[in-house]
Amino acid sequence: MVGIIDYGVGNLFSLKSSFEAIGQEVFVSGDAAQLAKADRLILPGVGAFGDAAEKLRQSGLDAFVRQAAAKGTPLMGICLGMQLLFEESHEYGCHKGLGLLKGKVVPMQPEGLKIPHIGWNSLHKTQDSPLLSGVKEGDFVYFVHSFHAQGCEDSLVAVTDYGMTVTAAVQKGNVMGCQFHPEKSGQVGLAILKAFAEAKL
Repeated sequence: MVGIIDYGVGNLFSLKSSFEAIGQEVFVSGDAAQLAKADRLILPGVGAFGDAAEKLRQSGLDAFVRQAAAKGTPLMGICLGMQLLFEESHEYGCHKGLGLLKGKVVPMQPEGLKIPHIGWNSLHKTQDSPLLSGVKEGDFVYFVHSFHAQGCEDSLVAVTDYGMTVTAAVQKGNVMGCQFHPEKSGQVGLAILKAFAEAKL
């Protein structure tokens, strides 16, 4: 059973619908006691890092997420949710992340291209990951972001190109993340969510 963490920031309905579309039992909750019953957890997120990190702290769910990850519960961050997994972000100041993955979040500076990065881009795998078991080299997924992770070589599993090399997906043990939106990425995105829901980690 997949639990989607509701801390007031995220595209919850489409994520829930995507898991239901692949036959997965899924629920949305902001209650740690309820979320603890899930076999796997999704940390969604849209908006600014600092605001999201503060909401996560105020809800007390930051401690819950760290504890769940430490116990070995599979955890996937999506878009801003992935960025929150890292140590810090330099989005409008310096903000602490959950520190579950090494690395920091910095502004994108693509040569000759607009920010934010919005649209479909191809994935290039950098190492094998159960999360990407259903993805072929060059498959396209949908991105919407202005910041990306750096210094995350030990967890990096896929990149994309947008006038620069952009961190697209990460995994370190049971902690993983997608900078893109699998719930908006058609069949490729559903294959990634299915792999997350079924992966033996």
